[in-house]
Amino acid sequence: MRLRNIPGSRERIAESRFCVQEPERCRGHWQEVFGNANPIHIEIGMGKGRFLMDMAARHPEISFVGIEMYSSVLVKALDKAEERADSGEGTDNFRFIRLDARFLPDIFAPGEAAHIWLNFSDPWPKSKHGGKRLTSANFLHKYEQILQSGGGLDFKTDNTMLFDFSLREIEACGWRLTGVTRDLHHDPVLNEGNILTEYEEKFSSLGHPICKLSAVMPEGCSSQTG
Repeated sequence: MRLRNIPGSRERIAESRFCVQEPERCRGHWQEVFGNANPIHIEIGMGKGRFLMDMAARHPEISFVGIEMYSSVLVKALDKAEERADSGEGTDNFRFIRLDARFLPDIFAPGEAAHIWLNFSDPWPKSKHGGKRLTSANFLHKYEQILQSGGGLDFKTDNTMLFDFSLREIEACGWRLTGVTRDLHHDPVLNEGNILTEYEEKFSSLGHPICKLSAVMPEGCSSQTG
């Protein structure tokens, strides 16, 4: 899908209080960015930001960082964040970054993140592009560099090919699966407390079952920050 360029999007991102500028300077200091010692959760490929902001509202005890690589998408999240703030429904426990996820270890120090959320990631359907999938071994090893001991991830998709691929990659990399379902909305355990994304609501309304997995990274992969 080709994204439409939105004029002025980079300027808006640079001026927004919700976006962290020069995030590499925050490496090892993310709790200082939020002004507390709360755990840091990261959503990669946050899209328009609805999931992240809903999670932030439901969990004030957690600080959320949303990552989106496309400026034209990120500005739509800014619109939503500003609307919520103007209506008094906004919270201050989330920030956005415009970033390619390949550079996560440049932005977060070892052990700095507690959890990673992946929602309806690009499936990259061609087999030669498997390494670009956010649940590939390439990215799982990057997550291991920034997650604290016992850290993990949650992943949702309606794409069964991507889900099967993800299960294979996660198990091959030694991650421990703690929950798996191929029909989330009819799973009373894994669906408890579930927050819908825009895509999830759309695909579910079309009758697509939603797949979800939860996993914890192998022991000894990350060193804690000092």
